[in-house]
Amino acid sequence: MALEPLTGLRVVDLYAGSGALGIEALSRGASHADFVERRGSAVAVLRGNLTRLGLDDLATVWTLDLTLGLKPLRAALGAAHLVLLDPPYRLGLATAAVERLGAGWLRSGARVVAEHHTRDELPERAGTLVQSRSRRYGETAVTTYLNEAPS
Repeated sequence: MALEPLTGLRVVDLYAGSGALGIEALSRGASHADFVERRGSAVAVLRGNLTRLGLDDLATVWTLDLTLGLKPLRAALGAAHLVLLDPPYRLGLATAAVERLGAGWLRSGARVVAEHHTRDELPERAGTLVQSRSRRYGETAVTTYLNEAPS
């Protein structure tokens, strides 16, 4: 997932794993990143990566299972300019996350970028989210949404 300059933006990295996407966002000028991961072993790696790179002060790490809902992330999602998600492929998690995010969690104008398997059909519209582009790279697709919720 290639990222543009993100100076001053708040980013949420869902299904963060080692934190690569959120860390890349911070390296491109994001002011803060919230990392969300459920697996303790991945959270340990993520925290280690943030510490080694000196990014602890710019990050919040959440140990959450997103299949249980987004409620604990209400404030972080409401402040986010960009949400990145790269869930495990072929489990329907990308579609479920996009549908949940489109149910009023995000600020107006926020973008959602989802990396997923090309066989996972993401919706063109999910609540307030409208698909703005989708690109395929082999068996991987990257789909971008714009949140069209009123301010």
